[in-house]
Amino acid sequence: MSDSETVPAATNPEAPGSAPALPEEALRIAAGYAFGGPALDLGALLWDGRCLPDAQVRIPLPMLNRHGLVAGATGTGKTKTLQLIAEQLSAQGVPVFLADIKGDVSGISAPGLPNDKIRSRASEVHQRWTATGFPAQFYALGGIGHGIPLRATVTSFGPVLLAKVLQLNQTQEQSLGLVFHYADAKGLELIDLKDLRAVVAFLTSDEGRAELKAVGGLSTATAGVILRALTGFEAQGMGSFFGEPEFDTAELLRTAQDGRGLVSVLELPAVQDKPRLFSTFLMWLLADLFHDLPEAGDVDRPKLVFFFDEAHLLFDDASKAFLDSITQTVRLIRSKGVGVFFVTQTPKDLPGDVLAQLGNRVQHALRAFTPDDQKALKATVRTFPDSAYDLEELLTGLGTGEAVVTVLSEKGAPTPVAATRLRAPESLMGPVDAAALDTAVTSSPLFGRYAQAVDRESAYEKLEAAKARRPAPEAEPERQAGGSTARREESVVEQVVGSGMFKSLARSIGTQIGREITRSLFGTARRRR
Repeated sequence: MSDSETVPAATNPEAPGSAPALPEEALRIAAGYAFGGPALDLGALLWDGRCLPDAQVRIPLPMLNRHGLVAGATGTGKTKTLQLIAEQLSAQGVPVFLADIKGDVSGISAPGLPNDKIRSRASEVHQRWTATGFPAQFYALGGIGHGIPLRATVTSFGPVLLAKVLQLNQTQEQSLGLVFHYADAKGLELIDLKDLRAVVAFLTSDEGRAELKAVGGLSTATAGVILRALTGFEAQGMGSFFGEPEFDTAELLRTAQDGRGLVSVLELPAVQDKPRLFSTFLMWLLADLFHDLPEAGDVDRPKLVFFFDEAHLLFDDASKAFLDSITQTVRLIRSKGVGVFFVTQTPKDLPGDVLAQLGNRVQHALRAFTPDDQKALKATVRTFPDSAYDLEELLTGLGTGEAVVTVLSEKGAPTPVAATRLRAPESLMGPVDAAALDTAVTSSPLFGRYAQAVDRESAYEKLEAAKARRPAPEAEPERQAGGSTARREESVVEQVVGSGMFKSLARSIGTQIGREITRSLFGTARRRR
């Protein structure tokens, strides 16, 4: 702690827990968090059972794009920690993305309600608590639930992410990639699920067999499996998540008129029974940001901090290609000014290659009731730097709203491990009224842009039109007198691609239909803007 910070406390003998009274080890820990630049205030140091409010635990703002982890057992306060960090980021002009799975994060848009518990917590950690609401925008996947509809086209979602949603194995995932490549090459836009289903159905039909043979490595049997998976997926009502207008992830980077960062909240209670879908959709948002954002290097403040809730769902049954793409995205997106915080129960929920890139850690209490719990506890302790605490004992004894913290200092070095009593969020700790939420959604300028789904001409319509133009079987020419056969009938796709109308459209680069396909991590793609 610098002299300028300790002098006021030292000259005030009435200040409880002032800096000179801190134990030597607590002083050493506190000094590790005495940053000179802008920072987020997490709370006050806990040492030997006491809260020491003059020893503040903080995260340097420039280090927020070095990624992080918020972990802990259910009911230990992870959601309130997200809310606390999101509020302070917004106040410092940094946009935030939050996934609201249980429906209790919407309160960030409304001022909090003071009560004895909040006043007590604020007094304990020397927090000047003021009820404050923050600028928020609410989204809902496919418009299911309260929020502006958030959709992606099948083309931009890409084969790797879609294979995860469809629960395909590695061979089927690779085959789906071939289908995407075929559609890209033939100019067949995959806007919604019926487009992809139409292409796969064509490839498995009698007239498409020649085309299927040209798609190396794609068997009829595997194409049939993909088709059945798509049909079943669509029958479960999943079709509304894919289509147009496609969400522009640049919307997540906006600030409010008063300069505060916009908090984008994806409302997920209506689809919380589809965890594989929403966790994969979150990854699409992140991959799309990576695809679009320019390199920024080290920045004074992040362009966006992205909280990835229920992160363990992302890695369950994930293919190697999927895991490799996640690791690469997390490693590289930092240089584009985006910080990612994974939120889960224990660090062991994440692959080691991902966990190694998370420089900021807020670990809430863990339970140790079973042998598996004990194993997870010991694994968690090993992920922390050497500490003056008995972390196994500490992590099982933390109260709600308390956590073990270590972050990256302004120089990029890990700070000492600090048991911390966290501050109270200043916004409402609970959901806002449904009517108020709906009003906020419909009054947003983005509502008119994304609310109404659009179904324009794409692969399905092109294939159907080409099928309608095919000559009837009885009209096909017979074998000619000289023994030569009539000219080979064009395949459906050849008719589409060879048509004058299609060639004209393909030349219209930059128009609504003209497309330049470039695929990034996960095979995701974007239309030219």
